[in-house]
Parts: sequence; C-alpha cells; structure tokens
Amino acid sequence: MTEYEEQPRWIVHLPTTLASIDGARALAEALRDSLGHVSAIDFGETTLSEEDRQFVRTRVWCDHRLPGGARCTLHADHPGGSCGARPAPVETCSDESREPPP
Repeated sequence: MTEYEEQPRWIVHLPTTLASIDGARALAEALRDSLGHVSAIDFGETTLSEEDRQFVRTRVWCDHRLPGGARCTLHADHPGGSCGARPAPVETCSDESREPPP
C-alpha cells in the first residue's frame, strides 16, 4: 500500500442553487475545465446528488482506466467502447469585423 492509499481522503461538498441535473453537470464540467490543473482535485470521481438525497449519487464522467494509466474524460453515459479524452473546445468568433490581436 502506498502512503497516499493509507491516508484518508476528504470530500468537498459544494452545494449550488441549480435546479437541474444538466445545470449541475455543466457546472462540474466548467469547474474541471478551469481547475483541472489543481492536482489535489480528483475530477474523475465527481458525482452529483439532489440536496436532500445526497446518498443517491450520479457519476459525471466515465473515469474508465485507459491504456497507459490515463482515465476516460467523457461523460459517464457515453456509448460503450469509445472511451478516450474529450475533444478540445472549438474556439469561434462571431464578430468578423474584430481585428486579430497584435
């Protein structure tokens, strides 16, 4: 057993005012995108629950172990056999008159 496995892990419960699972899932994804560099956060284990039913949890990401040790970053309900990394966001600009930065 490694030192990491011997230590208890702590869970941060972060209540929201969101009223839909889709909104909560979108928030979890935004948090992962903005805080993914923080190694103390295990986003692969992210789950959602209703406020008064915290013992019933819904997994956000698949988190299946991939060859080489990485984990699947796709949503938990993605089609079987297609595990992998999520595609990079596509950046678009709707303002065609905007000039590129110097």
